[in-house]
Amino acid sequence: MFKKVLIANRGEIAVRIIRACKEWGINTVAVHSDVDSESMHVRLADESVCIGSHQPQNSYLNISALMSAVDLTGAEAIHPGYGFLSENAKFADIVTKHGIKFIGPSSKLIGEMGDKIQAKIIAKKNGLPIIAGSDGSVKSYSEAKSLCKEIGYPVLIKAAAGGGGKGMKIVESETKLQELFLLAKNEAKKYFGNDDLYIEKYFKNPRHIEVQIMSGKNGTVQLGERDCTVQRRHQKLIEETPSPVLTDEQRTDLLSRTVKMVENIGYEGAGTVEFIYENGKFYFLEMNTRVQVEHPVTEVQTGIDIVKEQLWIAFTGNTALKQMDINPRGHSIECRINAEDPSKNFQPSPGTISVCHQPSGFRTRVDGSIFQGCKVTPYYDSLIAKVICKGRNRTEAIQRTLRSLDEFVLEGITTTIGLHKKILNHKKFLDSSFDTNWLGKEKFF
Repeated sequence: MFKKVLIANRGEIAVRIIRACKEWGINTVAVHSDVDSESMHVRLADESVCIGSHQPQNSYLNISALMSAVDLTGAEAIHPGYGFLSENAKFADIVTKHGIKFIGPSSKLIGEMGDKIQAKIIAKKNGLPIIAGSDGSVKSYSEAKSLCKEIGYPVLIKAAAGGGGKGMKIVESETKLQELFLLAKNEAKKYFGNDDLYIEKYFKNPRHIEVQIMSGKNGTVQLGERDCTVQRRHQKLIEETPSPVLTDEQRTDLLSRTVKMVENIGYEGAGTVEFIYENGKFYFLEMNTRVQVEHPVTEVQTGIDIVKEQLWIAFTGNTALKQMDINPRGHSIECRINAEDPSKNFQPSPGTISVCHQPSGFRTRVDGSIFQGCKVTPYYDSLIAKVICKGRNRTEAIQRTLRSLDEFVLEGITTTIGLHKKILNHKKFLDSSFDTNWLGKEKFF
């Protein structure tokens, strides 16, 4: 196994990776910005290197600084976590060319699956159903106008290199098309340095379902699906597994077709294939070529450490998992705890945590990087912890999650804990009668 791994990330995912490395007996290197010098991931790692100021482009997105940290510490591999440079093909290529192992798929596959247009072509070629829309990038308004007439309104304009809802616009009718097309183009250029757009049919009442895979040269296994339908502005808040709306037949079909596609493209590592689901049908959305924020809910459900398996695949090229040995049981739920004020349109809530008591108990897990006295800064994503609970069935999982949220005490900042309690107690959540647009319509505060 690797002797030393550098974690090119921060916060709870850096802590999560450090823990997995320690269980393999791997020494770890934390990198940090100037404001993160006292963070938990820095405290837990064997070594740490300051790579720049608090602006992400000067630190966590600074490829030169990261490669200098590798040279300084003698790390053999880099784990990118999620976000930042985790799906940056250029970064993966530079790491590999320097003789360092990038813990993830090849830069070629990162580039292909990161381009939403190219990913759609690959998915279609490998037997996955795709959403009706443009075959490639849409260059002009006139081209967009013609295409939208063909597929019918409403449509969704998306940045080809995008993610996180940036450069994404819903168009209900032709009267708004030109304005929103230009707005999406400008946003795509600003956030991703690439103004290519594509257009596809917009679903009004969809669910968001994704499949977790682990793949090596010796084959691909699936760890089941996650239902990530509870979202705010395309950002997931609650994930659960298995999906409460799928039949066994639908699940088997979805999982088997996804495995086939992933094997066909020669993927190595952890990955997630995401789908839109509406009226009993699936449509390929995208593939994330990294570990997901919500991976713990699958770990709790299956008993498999996804990050340790990532490390094994990166070192050996093969997965140690066999499909016959994966037996998910019960039901698991994950809540993302953000430092935000839901009553003020989810305004960020930085500050110092003066009191921190995290829940525990039977089948309760907390992934985070917080502690009493730590500072939550305004410079990065507001996610500070994740509460993951498992039950014998969905009802017990919900009750255990509510009990755990009641135990979670954080003072000094405002969080989304209260919102999660309201969601989990809501009739529509209890009945699973909601879609990705539900939170935008419902008044919780």
